[in-house]
Amino acid sequence: MPLPDDDWSVLMRSALGGDARAYARLLREVTPVLRGIVSARGRNLARDRQEDIVQEVLMAIHRKRHTWQPDLPVRPWLYTIARHKVIDAFRARVGAISLPIEDFENALVADDPPDGLAARDVAGLIGQLDRRSAQIVRAVGLEDEATASVGLRLGMSEGAVRVALHRAMRRLSVLAQGTKP
Repeated sequence: MPLPDDDWSVLMRSALGGDARAYARLLREVTPVLRGIVSARGRNLARDRQEDIVQEVLMAIHRKRHTWQPDLPVRPWLYTIARHKVIDAFRARVGAISLPIEDFENALVADDPPDGLAARDVAGLIGQLDRRSAQIVRAVGLEDEATASVGLRLGMSEGAVRVALHRAMRRLSVLAQGTKP
């Protein structure tokens, strides 16, 4: 059961005078009251976050104990600190939105930015292929077109497109290494 405010004031005065036992007793007595304040004001916060706020309030009391005026009651001073800590928690929460990454994992995959030199090198290598092989490599390899649709467009079977693509890729590999096929 919490002490009346007059008793808290006596304990706080003693604590400010150096009485560690009075200070420990004061903190033990005010902690349940602070939990109630934080719970009521921060009811939309998770329980563990509320407990974090209570700890922040206790730390603030410790750091700011010299600001309490001994001729005033302790309770309003404590309530003010608790209220400000709850407000700070809500402010911090506004900037921190928590969303599951799984909902966005496909949208977050970013392609590497195009490398101008690499694109020029690839274009130069493809330019060394025969016209049909170059069309197949561009369509299937670069534009991700289906082999069936490339075959229809070029008058080839899907299997023939795959074979031609494989041969063209092997030829590009040899060209990229700078050796004769």
